Amino acid sequence: MLQQRARRLGRSVLFLPGINARALEKLRVLPCDAAILDLEDAVAPLKKAEARALVCAAATRGYGPYKEVAIRINPLASEWGQADLEQAVRTGAHAVVVPKVDSADGLREVATAMDALDAPPDMAIWAMIETPLGVLNVQSIAASHPRLSALVAGTSDLSKELQCTTTPCRHALVPSLAMILLAARAHRLRALDGVHLDLDNSADFLAQLRQGVEMGFDGKTLIHPKTIAATNDAFSPTSDQVDHAAQVIAAYDEAIAAGSGMAVLHGKLIENLHVEYARDILAKHALIQEQIATSKL
Repeated sequence: MLQQRARRLGRSVLFLPGINARALEKLRVLPCDAAILDLEDAVAPLKKAEARALVCAAATRGYGPYKEVAIRINPLASEWGQADLEQAVRTGAHAVVVPKVDSADGLREVATAMDALDAPPDMAIWAMIETPLGVLNVQSIAASHPRLSALVAGTSDLSKELQCTTTPCRHALVPSLAMILLAARAHRLRALDGVHLDLDNSADFLAQLRQGVEMGFDGKTLIHPKTIAATNDAFSPTSDQVDHAAQVIAAYDEAIAAGSGMAVLHGKLIENLHVEYARDILAKHALIQEQIATSKL
């Protein structure tokens, strides 16, 4: 599954307000790996229908072979949710983002509705975990339906609901982030870290990037294009990691060819888990290089 995740990059995932036609067009030239076209929080009630039309038209046109496009719908129970879903499933978007998922039943309700609407079999669901109840139920949510492919930490709403203070180290959020990450890894889902709201504080943003990488997140959700480059860099393998991964695989292959049951590199035993991780790094690096080369054409 590590290799499967590496086939599609998800380092930088940019939220875009669905009502902003200019931003939807500008997305074509932005280097983010994915975008969430937002019909929920970023759109005023009187603009919901207009935003839906803009977003669905943009998703239908598409953004090329490498940029993943997801549409965040309003809750199904709202007056806009059903119409959002009905139109989103016809756009060719890669995923539907479901806000404030509190339970497995809530997610299954969306999946059942997608099936009834004949959504493409490969159209995924990304679940936003942004309430205390959602965090407490995240294990059952992660196991709830085959369409689910990602858990997205909704740290802004979660901070508000927890009534916690936001600090650079996010110590109050770490237990929740860890639970989201554990559930994602246990059920082979992508895990996306939450947004950073203070755009003028680059030091805190970089600290959050380091924390997300260290914890094991696949990428981070963003609210401004100026944060894309740093995020892509943070969640990309370093040159040292790529070199070491190649050495691990070479040493392992050499040991196998020699009929040895044990491979050693720089005095350290190489096990299958190290080889799998090395292959994941090289696959991710190859996809990044392919994407860079294509963007220059």
